Amino acid sequence: MKILHILNDGPTDLSTRIIEEHKKEHEVKVVELSKVDSYESLVDDIFSHDRVISW
Repeated sequence: MKILHILNDGPTDLSTRIIEEHKKEHEVKVVELSKVDSYESLVDDIFSHDRVISW
């Protein structure tokens, strides 16, 4: 499964722990909103992943 984690305010201890667990069994991509260059690429990422989690 492909999982996209979108971090609104940067990583937290909880988000980091959960992301690391997901990486053990899934393909994971992490995006920090403050570092997004193009919202078009973010929308593409959202539609290309099976699950999207926003923190």
